[in-house]
Amino acid sequence: MAPWLQLLLLLGLLPDAAPAPKKPRAAGPQARELASPELLAPARFALEMYNRGRAAGTRAALRAVRGRVRRAGRGSLYSLKATLVEPPCNDPTVCQLPISKKTLLCSFEVLDELGKHMLLRRDCGPVDTKVTDDTNETFSSFLPLLNKDPLPQDFSVKMASIFKEFVTTYNRTYDTKEEARWRMSVFANNMVRAQKIQALDTGTARYGVTKFSDLTEEEFRTIYLNPLLQEEPGRKMRLAKSVSSLPPPEWDWRKKGAVTKVKDQGMCGSCWAFSVTGNVEGQWFLKQGTLLSLSEQELLDCDKVDKGCMGGLPSNAYSAIKTLGGLETEDDYSYRGHLQTCSFNAEKAKVYINDSVELSQNEQKLAAWLAEKGPISVAINAFGMQFYRHGISHPLRPLCSPWLIDHAVLLVGYGNRSATPFWAIKNSWGTDWGEEGYYYLYRGSGACGVNIMASSAVVN
Repeated sequence: MAPWLQLLLLLGLLPDAAPAPKKPRAAGPQARELASPELLAPARFALEMYNRGRAAGTRAALRAVRGRVRRAGRGSLYSLKATLVEPPCNDPTVCQLPISKKTLLCSFEVLDELGKHMLLRRDCGPVDTKVTDDTNETFSSFLPLLNKDPLPQDFSVKMASIFKEFVTTYNRTYDTKEEARWRMSVFANNMVRAQKIQALDTGTARYGVTKFSDLTEEEFRTIYLNPLLQEEPGRKMRLAKSVSSLPPPEWDWRKKGAVTKVKDQGMCGSCWAFSVTGNVEGQWFLKQGTLLSLSEQELLDCDKVDKGCMGGLPSNAYSAIKTLGGLETEDDYSYRGHLQTCSFNAEKAKVYINDSVELSQNEQKLAAWLAEKGPISVAINAFGMQFYRHGISHPLRPLCSPWLIDHAVLLVGYGNRSATPFWAIKNSWGTDWGEEGYYYLYRGSGACGVNIMASSAVVN
């Protein structure tokens, strides 16, 4: 196989090609231990990347470093174990209490080709956190990039080519060359993360390049997810009466006219508003026979309990709709993706709700309720969704805990693909993500907490 095809396979970018786990080989003559002076250049680069964006006086310093190097195409891959010291925090605008110096142990992977460095991995923890050897590292048996196998020839050249294609596809621009280099490092690290997720997914999903591939995990979580779902109790709702009939083998409200087109929340943690309007759109359609695209911006601006782009809860949103007197349409109160002054006009409200209900956590009962009553607002743990491309996602339960839900979405149907049961989920990240804006999640095991926070509006 050509080297570039091997790289794409390694990164999980080939359609319908899952990267095969490879057994680590014992270190050969290519890997050798180095003395500290030989590690200074890659260590300083790793430190520079660690300190990127930190103000003067808050940057960590390098205390000690050890590591090894091995050949990687035309360059060298450095595996570093570094001790960093962060200065004490005495700035009241940054920390609430003075904090003494903090010592960290970090594992870095730095690729050096022709004098140009690229950071492939960064894992840091407090000094009492054990930093394991490469041979014992979690995921190492699944990840050729981080074990002793040689990297594909011209790794950084091929990665640069993939990154360039990403920049063109998603129309990315960066202010400086330094920013572009940093984003390429993030991109390369994310491709490694995507393959880890791919190797540990037990469904049919494929992970790889998406429009979020140049964002760090922290950036993605801060901009697009909703931590309030796991932190706030929300308004208590009455439990809905279960549907007595068994669910049909499959159901899809998209085919029955109850679901509007996929929307895009933009750089705003407003998933809660999109989940609720999607549910209300379906309920109104089932009761009144008219499908209207409703205003999420109204909820961002006028729901004074939730926190706009910083997150919110479906239960609070239902209450806000009742208190306000209804929802305007998207055309009358269009989406801006940031908080504005509430400009709700009761005379323009086209839809109202009478109540809201909490649904059963039994997935069989959820399916029966959905088939009879309409699309359901749910919240899930968004593990892996940053890199989801298509297929049925089924992460291992420890990686996608049902108690760490952080993203609100809409169940619109369910079924089976090649005997694999799934939930069809309408997301709010635009049609250029996932399967034309939809996410498919394994059904029947409470995957990623899909059954934990199911709810619906009631329209009489």
